[in-house]
Amino acid sequence: MPATVTLERVTKSYDGVVAVDALSFSIPSGQMFGLLGPNGAGKTSTIRMLVGITIPDSGSIALFGNPLGSAGLARIGYLPEERGLYRRMRVGEQLVFLGALRGLSARETLARCRKWGERLEIAAWFERKVDELSKGMQQKVQFIATLINEPEFLIMDEPFTGLDPIATNELKDILADLKREGRTILFSTHNMAQVERLCDSICLMNRGRALLAGDLREIRSRAGKRSIVIESEGGAEFLKECSLVASFHNFGTYVEIGLKDGNDPQELLRLALDHGRVTRFELSEPSLEQIFIELVRMRQ
Repeated sequence: MPATVTLERVTKSYDGVVAVDALSFSIPSGQMFGLLGPNGAGKTSTIRMLVGITIPDSGSIALFGNPLGSAGLARIGYLPEERGLYRRMRVGEQLVFLGALRGLSARETLARCRKWGERLEIAAWFERKVDELSKGMQQKVQFIATLINEPEFLIMDEPFTGLDPIATNELKDILADLKREGRTILFSTHNMAQVERLCDSICLMNRGRALLAGDLREIRSRAGKRSIVIESEGGAEFLKECSLVASFHNFGTYVEIGLKDGNDPQELLRLALDHGRVTRFELSEPSLEQIFIELVRMRQ
């Protein structure tokens, strides 16, 4: 499958501080790709280079098979983390203005935007000023603006910020529909659980570097089925001194456990039963968060 975008050893520094360090990854066309990592990992700096706001100090970026340039950038839709709406301007007027920047007529812009406005239940607010809208409604307007040019490649930086659970699910459904249409979608987030549910492939960053990049299922499969979830009436105190356990996180209603290599999960089950009734014992692939924590620990 051809790649929508390919980065080869891209590096970017600001005032001597390396924000992106020899970063390489590619995104196959038609996939949903997660660029993830903690705050300060270099995600936004990478996106700013992808959309032409800044240029790499070294390395190369190819977009739609060609060096990054204006022709390729015209085929991108970009939702920034920091929203850029004019608060005193009416929503409809603002969308027409943004459409004009993309070379669209006012009529065509409004036709496209009203379709999305109706789906997101915000069309009735097009005559209101932006500062009259809630943060969630403003986020919906920004999302509609991202789709004005019907982009082939969507880049979305923390797209779910400010949305309630219902609106978040609406946006996820739209992203899934756009992917089915063949669009390529990159979204950047520090919320690894969202990535696990949505993405085909990922690049997991820390301190400007890629810790992992590639197909998400392959990454999780290589990590092995070492994660165990236990719900029991006996509590989790016994795990603190348990020689079988490499790590555990107590979430109150359940405990997530990482076994040391070579240990049998059945031994842990027997120990848990000795301390009380077990209502759930589930062996599963490790979460992205667990994989990330382990990789960072190994490289320290």
